[in-house]
Formats: sequence, C-alpha cells, structure tokens
Amino acid sequence: RFIQGSATRNPYVFYHWRYIDIFVYFSHHTVTIPPVCWTNAAHRNGVPVLGTFITEWTDGEKLCEAFLAGGAEAYRAVGEQLARIAQHYRFDGWLVNIENTLSAAAVGNLPPFLRHLTAQVHRAVPGGLVIWYDSVLRNGVLRWQNELTEENRVFFDACDGLFTNYNWKQEHLERTRGLAGPRHTDVYVGVDVFARGDVIGGGFDTDKSLRLIRQHGLSTAIFAPGWVYEHLGEENFLRNENKFWASLAEYLPTHSICTLPFATSFSLGMGTSRFLAGKEEEPGPWYDLSAQEIQPLYPEREGRLSTSCCLQDAWCGGSSLRVQGTIPPGEEHVAVRLFSLQMPAPPKLFLTLLYKLEGPHSDDFAVALELTTWDSGTCHEGNVTSLPEPNGRHHPRFLPAPPPGLAKLLAACDRGSNGWTSRCYELDLQDCSLRDLSLLVSRHQPSPREMPFTCLLGEVRVLDAASVAASPPEVQSMSASQLWWQ
Repeated sequence: RFIQGSATRNPYVFYHWRYIDIFVYFSHHTVTIPPVCWTNAAHRNGVPVLGTFITEWTDGEKLCEAFLAGGAEAYRAVGEQLARIAQHYRFDGWLVNIENTLSAAAVGNLPPFLRHLTAQVHRAVPGGLVIWYDSVLRNGVLRWQNELTEENRVFFDACDGLFTNYNWKQEHLERTRGLAGPRHTDVYVGVDVFARGDVIGGGFDTDKSLRLIRQHGLSTAIFAPGWVYEHLGEENFLRNENKFWASLAEYLPTHSICTLPFATSFSLGMGTSRFLAGKEEEPGPWYDLSAQEIQPLYPEREGRLSTSCCLQDAWCGGSSLRVQGTIPPGEEHVAVRLFSLQMPAPPKLFLTLLYKLEGPHSDDFAVALELTTWDSGTCHEGNVTSLPEPNGRHHPRFLPAPPPGLAKLLAACDRGSNGWTSRCYELDLQDCSLRDLSLLVSRHQPSPREMPFTCLLGEVRVLDAASVAASPPEVQSMSASQLWWQ
C-alpha cells in the first residue's frame, strides 16, 4: 500500500533515525512485513528493520500447536520461510511474540524453533536479528514477567535479544542486569509511550523511564512513539515530535554515518510542495518515505538553539532543515552539530553546502562547515600538525570554483539560485577518524549583544576526493520493468 507514495495531507512520518539502533514494524497480523517505503527510509539512515511474527488468542494457540507441537520438520519449515521472507523483502529479521498459552509439546519445541529461526536469519540476512518478546514462560503459561527471569531465559538464550513487557519497577531492572550478565545490552526494556498499566514515565515523561534503564546498563524498546501523532494530533506534529525526541536525546547514543560519500537534502519524504533546485515544481501535499533523505540529529538547546523541518522552502524534495539560534554576547560564532561520523578520514575531502539565511540581519552572518576528528597520535591538516586531542576541529578551505575536471560532480559550488547560496570546500587530513559534522554560524563583527539568526540548509555533501576523481564504472547492461509514471 502506498508503495509509490500518496497525496496524504499531514501524514505520520518518522525521522529521528539518528537516535535509534533498530526499528520494529509492528501490527497484530500473524506475519507483518515492513512496508518497503519504511525499510528504504530506515536503511538509508543506517537502521535495520524487523518485521513481526505474532500469535494471539485461540487462533494463536491452534497455529502454534500446528507448527510447534509436532516434529522438527514443521517448525524448521516455518523458520526457513520467515528467513526467506526477510531476505526477499530486504528487511533485517523478526520480533517474535507468542501471546497465547502453549501445550507441553509446543513449548518444548519453542527454544529449538527460535535457535533455528535465528540461525536461518543470520545466514540469509547480513546483520540479521531475532528478538523475543516477554510473553509465555518455559512451562507454556502466558504470564508477562516485565524482566528477564529463569522462567523466560531459555527463549532469550535461543535468539539475539529480549523485549520486556512494560510494567516494570527498579527492582526488575536490578534483577535483569544480574541475570543477563555480559548480554545485558541484549535486553530491551519495554517503555509504553501511552503509559498503559502501572508504568514509569510515558508521554513527555518517557525520559524518566530511560534514565532508570540507562542507570542499569540495559537497552530500551520504545513502544508506540506514534503517541505524539495519535494523542496530540496532526496539528503541530513536527514540533511535538522534535520536543519528544529532544527530551530523550540525553539517553540515546547517536547513530553515526559510517561511509562516504555522504549527501542529503534533509527532505522528510513528505511535504506541501515538491521543490527542485530551490524552485517549487509541483504544489500540493505528497508523502513517500522512499524519498526521505538522510536525517540529522535535530539538536536542541533550551532558549539558544532549535532545529526543525521547514516545509515552506527547500532545495530538493519537500523540506529543508531550519536552524534557529542566537550567538551569545561576546561570542564570535556558534557550532550546530548536525551529524555524528565514525570512519577513517580519507587524505582529501570535498564538502558542499547549500544554505539560505533569513531575517532582516542576514548580511551580518557567515555560514560554513566544521569537521571534528578523533586523532590517532597526531592529525595532519594540510602541512600543519595538530596537537593530539580527542576532538580536533577543522575548518575546510573555501573553494570559489571546483577543481579542474571535477566541475560536473561538484556543481554545487556555483549552482545556487532562488535565494540559495552554494559553497564548496576542501580539507586535507592524515591519520584521523571523522567524528562530527557541524554548521558554523559566525557574526562578521564583534558585538556585546545577543544576535539571533535563522538559516535554512538545503543540501550537504561530504565526498572522498579520490572517489570523486575516479572514473565511475560503466553500466554494462540494464533492464527495467513495472514502471510507474506520474
């Protein structure tokens, strides 16, 4: 459904990928295959996606009896088919949730089924995962434990992780940490954002749950983050969504960009218009998560900085990134961390930036990119050797025009239009690992007063110069089928 997008107005869209490690697409169908548009958006942002295999109520008992209570042939066939489904639709594994009682024969075969399913998923899908939901016990009784116990450990031991139920207290966390041992990060403590039952946190207090969970060194499973949309409504959804995830950011290690080239126009995969080269090409609402670009961190500093999606203006797609903040009195600039990076730095980088300053005093500011690095011993920037420090700051050199022979690939250096400004930079590095990419907003003249600014970001690219200069491989053959034209 909606595989080619839709004209939905005010849709639910998830875009805080930088803060999560796994995305589970959940429904109450027995087998839930994540829609391809969600898988595309998650994978573009480096996040694996799990489908759901769930059995419930009387029908669930009958199904489990059919494939678990007999011999190994039946449950092995189910495990192999689930692995093939994940491989075919290119998602990354399964959340398994048995929400019904099991006969002695069925529960006896459940651990070997989980082991077989996990092995098959690992074989078929690189980096594949199988996670067990805290439900039935080793005796086949359906009783949620809200923790890892000796009654459900046999299922945890048979797969990659445990997603606990939500009605836990601090003592549950303490016992779970002790029992999990070295696998404590494989326990995902459930947090229901709707706060159903006797739970800690929920809603805009979800950070209270995460604080306790992190104190015990456990992982978190945030259930139903769509609460923001479903409970608070469509109006101001993007603002409320940013508020919700900003409240959790302290407890969520960021997901890093690990490969080059890296490029994004910040588009959410939805909008009120479609833009191309800074110009509105097609007015009207649209929604297509397959068109979502790599998303940033959306940093927030109370009263000093905010980042949000701008649907009214964009360089390409449906939205740009609006960065609003103030430069404090006496300060020359402010750095806004956009992306976490984790990769060795190539000898030379090219960076491009498309931006638009807004407001009556836009001429008072300059905008540039800043890279920070993890240094191994010393980090060489050009011919200058930096002192060893954990976060060396580097300001790439502005290029008024792209180098000879690279004008086509680095066209952003001179293609600004419709009020957008384009910049191209280069940076020479040795013996470094890339750490962060930030936006640097500076004032032209020192001032004792606070200066507010608003900047729209339309595109950022970070490129390995050697890869850019190399000739791309020639396409030997190509075929297309099932084309859809709009």
